[in-house]
Amino acid sequence: MHLDLTAVQAAWLTNAVQVGFVVGALGSSVLALADVWPLTRFMAGAALLAAGSNVLLVFVPDAVGTTAARFVTGVALAGIYPPALKLIATWFRSGRGLAMGVMVGALTLGSAMPHLLRASDSGLSWETVVLLCSVGSLAAAAIFGLVVREGPYAALRTPVSLRRMGAIFGNRPVMLANAGYFGHMWELYAMWGWFLAYATSAAAAGLTLPEPSLLTFLVIGSGAVGCLAGGFLSDRIGRCRTTMLMLAMSGMSAVLIGVFFNGPIWLFMPVALIWGFSVVADSAQFSAAVSELSDPSTIGSALAFQMGVGFSITIVAIWLTPVVADALGSWRWSFLVLVPGPVAGFLAMRALRRHPAAAAMASGRR
Repeated sequence: MHLDLTAVQAAWLTNAVQVGFVVGALGSSVLALADVWPLTRFMAGAALLAAGSNVLLVFVPDAVGTTAARFVTGVALAGIYPPALKLIATWFRSGRGLAMGVMVGALTLGSAMPHLLRASDSGLSWETVVLLCSVGSLAAAAIFGLVVREGPYAALRTPVSLRRMGAIFGNRPVMLANAGYFGHMWELYAMWGWFLAYATSAAAAGLTLPEPSLLTFLVIGSGAVGCLAGGFLSDRIGRCRTTMLMLAMSGMSAVLIGVFFNGPIWLFMPVALIWGFSVVADSAQFSAAVSELSDPSTIGSALAFQMGVGFSITIVAIWLTPVVADALGSWRWSFLVLVPGPVAGFLAMRALRRHPAAAAMASGRR
């Protein structure tokens, strides 16, 4: 980038999108924007805002302006991601888990793409990448505004009321699904954000690996397949069973990746790929659960609340992971700090499975 950033400024630039998303999602939840405004118009406006704030990166003159632009981009994304899940819920009652899994799988593949570009040495300037992303956001705005419409299961729009938040907090099954999601999010973005550093460290310690950026793309990208598998399983064996299975797999992988830090490679690679597969495979299913357990008039607010709190948790985990690595003097066991997340999530979903209201999910499959 054209700015000469200090380490602190670079950290703020990295986290600005996350912070903006949290502010946007929680604000949207309190104001019930996705439950009051027409979804497609709301999402089209948010996509336009994302395109504009993103393209400002090419023109803003200083670190403060750049960070502010990234913050606004995060706010805008909060007007797209949670409402998109609600939009899917308006089209699907059966098969909702797989439908949401497809969407989150696409997000996962998009998150992996920068690592592929880095590995391929495409030669594209960062300005070109930014502009292409903005063009994509403009195209999304056109699709939302002109093509997409809400499905036959859309709820009636109701006036803004702060009682909605009380309805969310007072709904124990919803909050148990949220607790599962929060545990999942403690692990997910820290793993995604720091796996490249981990693989690079393992290679430097003597483990013969593929090019670290390519490996990181493969690991994160495998989550797209995981999302499809998680959606397929969730619709057939239940939301709770599927999320518990994936949380157990990812938590064990976070432990085993350290065990095989020095090899052999034929064990390190499968663990890494299984972790990438399972760490996000359950993500959409927590949202599917909330959409089925919430009152129809509060689904948009409930999803925005879930993601706002979940992404705020990622900020702490992303910050803490390298701090632990530095304190230990090596990346080898740094991912152990993520293990409490899937453990807590597993216990929450086990409690939800025992709740009578769990019968409302996946046509009675728990």
